[in-house]
Amino acid sequence: MITRVRAVWRDALALLFALNDRRTPGGAKLMAALALAYALLPVDLLTDLTPILGVADDILIVPTLLALAARTLPAPVLAQAQTRSLGVQRRLPWLIPAAALTVLTLLSLLGWAIWRTLGS
Repeated sequence: MITRVRAVWRDALALLFALNDRRTPGGAKLMAALALAYALLPVDLLTDLTPILGVADDILIVPTLLALAARTLPAPVLAQAQTRSLGVQRRLPWLIPAAALTVLTLLSLLGWAIWRTLGS
């Protein structure tokens, strides 16, 4: 599981670097923007309040859009972006655990707020 998360993180970071390259096609930029918008906007196919299923659509849709965007990149652009991504990952090994801790904290606070609201 951790290996899969690292691969998605590496590819997402590589795609971010590739978006700044002028050789990147518009379709890749559009799919990356859709993935980012879907991850950040409150509109979901399944609401996040639905246990497990609410998060499952984010876990499936966002990486799929990122993978499709990465496949449309020219090989030299993707190779250069992956090299930059690996360099960043080597310098910032604490980033994934910090992000996971942040997400867990936010989810805990959201759960607490809902519990307090429903309990009153």
